Amino acid sequence: MNKYILALIAVAFTFSAVPAARAVIPVCQTDNIRVNKPATDFSKTNRPDKNDRLFHSDEVERQIERVKSVLTNQKLAWMFENCFPNTIDTTVHFRNDGEGKNDTFVYTGDIHAMWLRDSGAQVWPYVQLANADPKLKDMIEGVIRRQFKCINLDPYANAFNDGPTGGYWMSDNTTMIPEVHERKWEIDSLCYPLRLAYEYWKLTEDASIFDEEWLEAVKKIYETFVAQQRKEGHGPYTFTRKTDRSFDTLSNNGMGNPVKPCGLIASGFRPSDDATTFQFLVPSNFFAVSSLRKAAEILSTVNQEEVLAAKCTALADEVNNALKENAIYDHPEFGKIYAFEVDGFGNHLLMDDANVPSLIAMPYLNDVEVDDPIYQNTRRFVWSDSNPYFFRGSAGEGIGGPHVGYQMAWPMSIMMKAFTSTDDNEIRDCITMLLNTDAGKGFIHESFNVDNPTDYTRDWFAWQNTLFGELILKLVDDGKADLLNSIPNSKD
Repeated sequence: MNKYILALIAVAFTFSAVPAARAVIPVCQTDNIRVNKPATDFSKTNRPDKNDRLFHSDEVERQIERVKSVLTNQKLAWMFENCFPNTIDTTVHFRNDGEGKNDTFVYTGDIHAMWLRDSGAQVWPYVQLANADPKLKDMIEGVIRRQFKCINLDPYANAFNDGPTGGYWMSDNTTMIPEVHERKWEIDSLCYPLRLAYEYWKLTEDASIFDEEWLEAVKKIYETFVAQQRKEGHGPYTFTRKTDRSFDTLSNNGMGNPVKPCGLIASGFRPSDDATTFQFLVPSNFFAVSSLRKAAEILSTVNQEEVLAAKCTALADEVNNALKENAIYDHPEFGKIYAFEVDGFGNHLLMDDANVPSLIAMPYLNDVEVDDPIYQNTRRFVWSDSNPYFFRGSAGEGIGGPHVGYQMAWPMSIMMKAFTSTDDNEIRDCITMLLNTDAGKGFIHESFNVDNPTDYTRDWFAWQNTLFGELILKLVDDGKADLLNSIPNSKD
């Protein structure tokens, strides 16, 4: 690693201890949603009262009872019941759009705005249940339709308001409109809606979502990706913010660090909403490849839009080839690994960030095969002290990032390790760590101090909660209930 890269990493660590942007936004909380006191009575749920839940699904309730019935670990069963329905209990605002179509606005949790990434991930575990619950299916359809509308408002925005309300970040120096909550350009913001719509279509066979709104959205996705390949100059997007956090703004008058066009797509920000160092963010480019292929299949099969489908396929092929040529680094200890970020000039940033898409999570998103040798080398690298954002302490270990700083591991990274593991002992260790680092709340937090899990960020973060539920449901369905039941019961 050259001195330039080491210097950039040093800058990242210098600013990482400053509180994250999401954490300082003033929001309204309700006592029936946010859990503030530890609980040790595992027979009493920490869900909101039934009358205070925002959405009800018979099938979700059935799955909760089914999973609980096979789990002998009381705390695990309790946390699953708390976490799996957290998105529909506390964040889903389901209604009709006034034109007879379903419309669902999804809070990220303690911030009353809708992130394209978070909302797509929050409802993802419920898609597999949609055919058994028409109301749940309608709600998910509403999320997809809302996401397409958001993309058509501004394909460079990462988070949106529930209407033209303005908000906290209207002072950012970029092209803000009142419907936009935040305008940080992140590749994955356009990938998650494609992933969700494709899975919904495949499982329900409902193609009604692929209407004119969809066609306009997918055209904007394609055009934005092409513009951010930077072949014809920098493109239309710039962003600066008045802040004391280096990762909350872009350098060079809002254009970020330079890149050399090579076929990859530039991303101003990471899934953590932190600025990239080298703008060709590798895991997000992998996600773009798989998402463009999904879009092409929909366009060809449903819309008979063969020209646009061919363009999406060609772009996916180009990005995939560019990844092979630019994203692989020959590490002296781990062998060939995927870099986290590159710039086209030959520089590689070697690290991982907990937010998905991440390097460790690529098989979870079906972007690479889990047995890919380069991925396996990468996986060993990111879960080691060779990754500057891997933290290990007396209470646990995991990958963090500059969003919350030193010694703060994200449970999301632990869950991604479990999702991508083929080793039962490793999976058991991951679940045990998740059970032991909830600070007695029964929910999954954004991050926790690896030496003191009562030091954590975000009481109410629905993505992490529902992701935990998704993981436990998958393990039970994969026949691993005995593995889960081999974890000793906890009293805390």
